[in-house]
Amino acid sequence: MAQQKIFTALDIGSSRIRVVVGIVEDKRPIVNVIGVGSAPSSGIRRGVISDMDEAVGCISAALEDAERMSGEAIHRVFVSFSGPSIETFDSRGVIAISGNSSEITEEDVDRVLDAARAVSLPANRVILRTIPRSFSVDAQHHVKYPVGMSGIRLEVEAHIIAGQKSAIRNLEKCLYQTGVSIEEIVPSHLAAAEAVLDRKQKELGVVVVEVGSGSTNMAVFEEGAVIYSCVLPIGGEHVTNDIAIGARAAIDTAEKLKIEYGSCQPNDIAEREEIDLTQISRTDAHIVSKKQMASIIEARYHEIFLMVRDELERIDRAGSLPAGVVLCGSTVKMPGTVELAREVLQLPVQIGFPRDIEGIVDRVDDPGFASAIGLIQFAQRYGAPRALLNFNIGRIGDSVLEFFKRLLP
Repeated sequence: MAQQKIFTALDIGSSRIRVVVGIVEDKRPIVNVIGVGSAPSSGIRRGVISDMDEAVGCISAALEDAERMSGEAIHRVFVSFSGPSIETFDSRGVIAISGNSSEITEEDVDRVLDAARAVSLPANRVILRTIPRSFSVDAQHHVKYPVGMSGIRLEVEAHIIAGQKSAIRNLEKCLYQTGVSIEEIVPSHLAAAEAVLDRKQKELGVVVVEVGSGSTNMAVFEEGAVIYSCVLPIGGEHVTNDIAIGARAAIDTAEKLKIEYGSCQPNDIAEREEIDLTQISRTDAHIVSKKQMASIIEARYHEIFLMVRDELERIDRAGSLPAGVVLCGSTVKMPGTVELAREVLQLPVQIGFPRDIEGIVDRVDDPGFASAIGLIQFAQRYGAPRALLNFNIGRIGDSVLEFFKRLLP
């Protein structure tokens, strides 16, 4: 009989906190969602704790909702982490193969990844994940999994994701006060990719663009592995701010305007269409042009996709990813987003919904839940880390060997 495990995902965004409790079985890539919780992200600014007491209250509320629905007590969580405090860069590690047979072992892979991690970081930074892109054994390049091969020199090209040490420490303290501990911290765009991409897309070449409230995260996959990722400092809250200024309305009113009447297609809206703010606000009582509001939204979304295109040009992938662009995050549900992204990026574009889920599907069948569902799929595939933070910022385990075994056909 297949063994079942229960995992809990905690996605801490700048606008909402989402908790998902899921049951998974060995060798069955389906998440059975049994509990969902959600709460506003008060006390959290651009993915970073700004008010500890408020953040603790909101996280506790989301956890309690998920516990009530699932009937399970939550003690440990996989957490997504995003925002401008994340930094990414590439590194290379080189070692000589030990042993008389010159056969590469798992210990050699660990050593070469340690060599890649041996980079000079600012004192306030800590490595979150080390993602092997490819290995080289002597003169043979683009090796996916070198264990068992023979050689005298092993190299690795790795993509490293680092986070701000103080931000991670504050997150840990915040969760400690809610009564849960961290199983592992996963960058949100990597978690989202687990939920919305299949193996074929990763092999062909694809970019995941997660448009969050405080930032936009992107990750480029090719030949099954991450080749580039970054965090762009613009997100949905900038759209809200633009609407508030352009419509001369309160922030809360601007957010309602964006959600209920927002569009990225001003050309499809008649000049005479107007919105009476008294219908959605107690503080604002004037009339707003719907076409003007759509023009404001389109300008900001256009800027976001231009920044994504600039990053793709930086790595020579602009217009050349066969599997195109997969958009996720609640903000991408805006009408006209896909069409605008397709026009700017000159690639096929689709909205990414969580895949391989069952149970309470209607509560999580939304691009905004991509990171939360992806965290559970991540937990199922790669398991718990070898080392946890526990208020002692050190090296976070990577489960690297398991990571590469999963990439093999």
